[in-house]
Amino acid sequence: MLASCLTLLLAAMGWTASAQPTPSLVRAISNAPKDAEDDIAKKLANPIANMVSVPFQWNYDRGRGLNESGSDNTLLFQPVIPISFSGGNTLIVRPIVQTTWLNNVNGNSGTGVSNLQLETFYAPSTGSSFIWGVGPYLSSPSISGDKYGSMQTGAGITFVALDQAGPWTYGFLGFQSWSVGGDATYGTQNNFYAQPFLAYVTKDAWTYSLNSQTVYNYDLQKAQVPFNAAVSKLVVTDGMPISYSVGVRYNASSLPGGAQGWGLRASITFVIPEK
Repeated sequence: MLASCLTLLLAAMGWTASAQPTPSLVRAISNAPKDAEDDIAKKLANPIANMVSVPFQWNYDRGRGLNESGSDNTLLFQPVIPISFSGGNTLIVRPIVQTTWLNNVNGNSGTGVSNLQLETFYAPSTGSSFIWGVGPYLSSPSISGDKYGSMQTGAGITFVALDQAGPWTYGFLGFQSWSVGGDATYGTQNNFYAQPFLAYVTKDAWTYSLNSQTVYNYDLQKAQVPFNAAVSKLVVTDGMPISYSVGVRYNASSLPGGAQGWGLRASITFVIPEK
């Protein structure tokens, strides 16, 4: 049932039937030993792993708005699409679509889609556990208006570097964005994003992770600094590996009108098996 639902989702994204797991592959994954699940969980800890994944991430934040009385729920859709080249080099494409539900944020309540983002990473084969990648970054104006994000277009560069040693994965992902046009009244795209991350994967495919997702805005000269802690479990259902995650977040500092204090996070990630 889950495999059928995800097949329909991928078809809507323009995927062909060739991306679907074959019956033999489904049987192989279903009968795979535990360390195969460990390996998939460890690949999920790597943001530029050569593996197709489809995560849906929910966040709840409070203290929103200039009077800090509002809250929001966000849903991020962020498929990870690798394109392999000869020699083991890989191009990772990560489009990000964020839907936001506002509750009394500066007197506004409603639902809209924020800035559409595109992160890309060209990751050359290193022949070791150390991995790095770099590529262009793009961000569109909010398609639902100024209540849901910046009305500027942003462009810049992404970068990532990480190492995977035994059960540990640790590294840094970020991007530098510059405004290339649009209305700056409701926020600019002159941002620096920094995400240091640390994850530990057990033999039973449990993952314990910690990261920060700091956004520094050059025009405001202030930063939003949330810290996120989560626990995840990878299971195989109907032949499809799925990771379930729950966690908490804390905003150590905030941009004007940004989230304050504690929040919540949960996610579900579908992994598309290789042929």
